[in-house]
Amino acid sequence: MELLRALATLAESPTPEHAHLGKLLDLPGAPEPATYTEVFVFNLYPYASVYVGREGMLGGEARDRVAGFWRALGRMPPAEPDHLTALLALYATLDDQEAADPDPARRLLWRQSRKALLWEHLASWVFAYLDKLGEIAPPFYRSWGALLGEVLAAEVEAVGPQEILPLHLRLAPALPDPRQDGAGEFAGALLSPVRSGVVLTRADLARAARDLDAGLRMGERRFILTSLLSQDADGMLGWLAAEARRWASRHRAREGVAGEVARFWAGQADGAAALLGDLQPSKREGPKDVPPRNTKARC
Repeated sequence: MELLRALATLAESPTPEHAHLGKLLDLPGAPEPATYTEVFVFNLYPYASVYVGREGMLGGEARDRVAGFWRALGRMPPAEPDHLTALLALYATLDDQEAADPDPARRLLWRQSRKALLWEHLASWVFAYLDKLGEIAPPFYRSWGALLGEVLAAEVEAVGPQEILPLHLRLAPALPDPRQDGAGEFAGALLSPVRSGVVLTRADLARAARDLDAGLRMGERRFILTSLLSQDADGMLGWLAAEARRWASRHRAREGVAGEVARFWAGQADGAAALLGDLQPSKREGPKDVPPRNTKARC
């Protein structure tokens, strides 16, 4: 578990120790504060609540559920109980306690707790997170994410599948239809990964603006998304639908590791792609009227 602890440490803001850890793990380059900020502060927040909460934001009921798990173990939750570093460190500690306990019955309890933590609060979101990290991060953090994904995949295989879907996912609604629920909730739900099946970062929205040749107005993600939809609703809805289809394929590629969790995420992305396509004005337009041909013979 020392490898997992080292990887957990690297999810925090860089210190001189991080460069040493990177060398020990044979990661390319060194972590830089500016790079860390761009990846983890501006794009991919390393908190479970952002990915499994219906709001797609820090905190909320999702963080409360994670804090409840800490309390169930008899531990005081830290200030940020759903931070990736805290969750990985807790997992390593539970593994240590399982290995050190001489009582077989207590060892089984530690193992069950470790399995619950892995499936409920890590595997429920972290593989999608690491997939997106591999897309946008520079070499050091991209390699860090790939190694963490390998370690967690091995842990999933070691503890075995969970019989039921994690509670975070069981409680997650699908995307609302703006034709019935209004546009306000729709824009926010698009930015909630557990509802859309898509991890949509600031970098993705900048890419959408370039692809659509639209103006990029900087601000919070919801502001940027709303701006792009107002400039070119048909184009942006089509872009989002294509992104959802891409994510559905990506989730399915994880089924061998994440099983039902991967199938859940793929289903959310499939539903989002279908709704977004249906909302495109160009898809709703019927065939254009064609003027009748002049059948009179020419003189």
